[in-house]
Amino acid sequence: MIEKGKISAAQMGMMMYPTIIATAILLVPAITARHAKQDMWLSPLWASLIGFLTVYITVRLHELYPEKTIIEYSEDILGKFLGKVIGLIFLFYYLYANGIIIREYGEFVVGNFLFYTPLVVVMGSMVLACSFAVRNGVEVIGRLAQMIVPIVIILIVINIILLIPDMEVANMFPIMEKGIMPSLKGSIIPQGWFSEFLLIAFLLPYVADRNKGKRWGMISVAAVMLTLSLVNIAVLFVLGGITDRFTYPAFSAVRYISIADFLEHIEAIVMALWVAGIFMKVAVFYYALVLGTAQWMNLEDYRPIIFPMGFLILLFAVWSAPSLMELTHYLGSTSPFYRISIQVGIPLLLLFVAKWRKRANNQKLTQQG
Repeated sequence: MIEKGKISAAQMGMMMYPTIIATAILLVPAITARHAKQDMWLSPLWASLIGFLTVYITVRLHELYPEKTIIEYSEDILGKFLGKVIGLIFLFYYLYANGIIIREYGEFVVGNFLFYTPLVVVMGSMVLACSFAVRNGVEVIGRLAQMIVPIVIILIVINIILLIPDMEVANMFPIMEKGIMPSLKGSIIPQGWFSEFLLIAFLLPYVADRNKGKRWGMISVAAVMLTLSLVNIAVLFVLGGITDRFTYPAFSAVRYISIADFLEHIEAIVMALWVAGIFMKVAVFYYALVLGTAQWMNLEDYRPIIFPMGFLILLFAVWSAPSLMELTHYLGSTSPFYRISIQVGIPLLLLFVAKWRKRANNQKLTQQG
């Protein structure tokens, strides 16, 4: 095996939590509000069904091929040529997705804090920091998640509590005024984020207590769903009907915090929390990409390709969109269909073919017996 390190199932769940919410918290509330209006808090509940399905499919595939990642067992299921093609689709997708994530991070930092810093410098520094984490392997990323996730959760809860004086519960009503459809439409975009749980297909072979993998995968989906619903509720209560006019509603809502003219301008705390989350997200995507590429190319070690891959990720970040407006439009329109077809559609197909082949082999053995 290329990776010698081991993580616990709980660490895997913690790695996935910031991997989903880091970018979802920033951009998704505005996109959801556009479709769901005051029912935006319901959308993550419907979207999470894709997350639960993705974890279920991935765990079932892992049970059939316990020592292998999705790049390796694609070849076992579909044969060498087709398996390589599917592997290449996954790798290209993760390279492209990582570029988009880095671009989102760069646009946010430059647009809100470091106005005069070149975008490439901001993006490049994050790629470099993540490359050192990836170089140290899955164990280090797992321990980082154990350190970062509790702090992220505590800070999210504190921010929501501090926003209570500015909240208007009336913004939530009337609930389901136009039925269930607006909240279902609002769930289409977050479904793309929940489909990213396929990343556990790269982590499960290195989980020490594999029997708990499914449970912690499901716990992670539930935690992401609750977090996104809470953030959507907080944003809706503070901003109301104008939520969809903001690019980063959660960040804009935090600017309202002012306790006794003393505790205010705490955007820097949100920024720190978000950078930590993005760091984890990029590191997990980056790790899956270099590990998968090494397996696809039959290399003995993934470390030599980390820095060249980092350079490619940075190139894709620069190429991914001409501006923040274009990027937001892509994420709010075609992105979920592209994400779900690759991260749910292809694994589901693999599971069907694997089950069919297993049944055919069992019948053959029975006939021979």
